[in-house]
Amino acid sequence: MTDQEFEGGETPRSTLGDPNCPHCQGAGYLRKDLAPGHPDFGRIEICICRQADVQSRIRERLFSLSHLDELRDLTFETFNPRGRVGLGQQQQDSIERAYNQAQAFAETLSGWLLIQGGYGSGKTHLAAAIANACVSRGVPTLFLTVPDLLDTLRFTYDAEEVTFEERFDQVRNASLLVLDDFGTQSATAWAQEKLFQILNYRYINQMPVVVTTNLALEQIEGRMRSRLSDPELVTHVHIHAPDYRRPVVDTGQHELSSLHDHNDQTFGTFSDRKGEKLQPVDAKTLEEAFQAAREFAEDPQGWLVLMGPFGSGKTHLAAAIANYRASQGYPVMYVVVPDLLDHLRATFNPASAVSYDRLFEEIRAAQLLVLDDLGTQAMTPWVREKLYQLFNHRYNAALPTVITTADREAEIDSRLYARMLDRRLCKVKKITVPAYRGRGTRRSSKR
Repeated sequence: MTDQEFEGGETPRSTLGDPNCPHCQGAGYLRKDLAPGHPDFGRIEICICRQADVQSRIRERLFSLSHLDELRDLTFETFNPRGRVGLGQQQQDSIERAYNQAQAFAETLSGWLLIQGGYGSGKTHLAAAIANACVSRGVPTLFLTVPDLLDTLRFTYDAEEVTFEERFDQVRNASLLVLDDFGTQSATAWAQEKLFQILNYRYINQMPVVVTTNLALEQIEGRMRSRLSDPELVTHVHIHAPDYRRPVVDTGQHELSSLHDHNDQTFGTFSDRKGEKLQPVDAKTLEEAFQAAREFAEDPQGWLVLMGPFGSGKTHLAAAIANYRASQGYPVMYVVVPDLLDHLRATFNPASAVSYDRLFEEIRAAQLLVLDDLGTQAMTPWVREKLYQLFNHRYNAALPTVITTADREAEIDSRLYARMLDRRLCKVKKITVPAYRGRGTRRSSKR
């Protein structure tokens, strides 16, 4: 190869390479020394020193788009891999697994990493830590929340300095793409199409991607879900931890939970009522419900539905399950159904500190949800729809759920009832004993 300047005298300043480069002596370009007639005769190539400068400019441009300077403190060094004080063992373990996976991904940039978790669980911190680690190594990295990414693309339609095609190409071809808050974007046809095109391009070309979301996979648009579900490409990590911005105590209870009102209702305080001379068939239903509750508490799988009249013991058993899991450090949400609906309605108040979407998602995705007194709520159309959305999500995702009800089918939406009686997922225990009167006036008379 020989050195080559542009025809017409001076080399434009924007094309200058390294003046000490042994290949181009600062020209920035090379021309292959080939015989006339060769297909590449006269073709100019960017010198290696110039390529390094181009890469540096690409890195700077992506960094400025990413606003990573605002997230520079979110690193692996500033992340607590065991979470804050007060978390249960399982919550701490899930945070540590996510931390280890994120570090491994940052070192290898192999495949995709999908980080799922609730608001404030730490998933954005880990995604930013990956991005910051890669930027420090010179990897051209683009970090954007998905709504910001879509806005960046929309703005190019009116921009003069960059075209939509150029910006779209920058996004698709970034050496590392980090998409934070996936699922919070508006679900317009245009937005879905652009996101799919980006993911599909990087999927086909096996380019590294990090995605954070508070959605379950089944909530994501089908084409994108298929890409994010590929076990050969995508590593999934799920952080089971509450919002770090909220205070927490070491009870394993969600702040919405009313389990503190039932802290004395355990398996140890449950009465077998043998001294009441119950009918054998009734006593058997109580014993079977007790055993089913104990088994579920040890290993929550599917749904457990406890049916029985007022005071039969179903609330005590549901609370015992929740108290046992909480004592082991597992997150539990225990709510009376009418109270749950009141909490959701309260989010519509402008003074509410939490949005409806956020609260409903926390309830819907709870690791263990106990719904007490289903059927006692007023069945307005809004209530029917909200309960159906809640049930349908947990049914499709097979999330551990305990339900107590008086078994009055007429008071329960038929869609809910059909899911509760599906024996493939649900274990149903009907308690037929009369109301427990017990001793004294303690609250357990509700049972």
